[in-house]
Amino acid sequence: MTKRLLVTVVDDDESVRESLPDLLKVLGYSVQAFSSAAAFLGSADIENNDCLILDVAMPEMTGPELSVELRRRGYRIPVVFITAHRDYSVPPLVPGQDAVQCLLKPFSEAALIAALDTAIPRN
Repeated sequence: MTKRLLVTVVDDDESVRESLPDLLKVLGYSVQAFSSAAAFLGSADIENNDCLILDVAMPEMTGPELSVELRRRGYRIPVVFITAHRDYSVPPLVPGQDAVQCLLKPFSEAALIAALDTAIPRN
């Protein structure tokens, strides 16, 4: 049996944390969701992640800040940023990070699939 790839969603928006995991499960991923960067950083499964989907604008610690913190701790996990704010351009904001793409909410299923395929290519 093939291990399902683990994708983690970190978003302070409850509707995203409820709907996005449902879609990801249909696409064949194992999924976990957290309401904040701090909750994710306190979890035991950080090293088991194949990809992170991080909201850009969260209170306390933003998605880009979380990405930088993970790199500081030695993790190299591909990141797909999501945001409802058109004024964010994430990859230039955080040079050298593991960002694959920044999707503007609401994004299409096709855009999410393309970003995930770039982040974690399947053989």
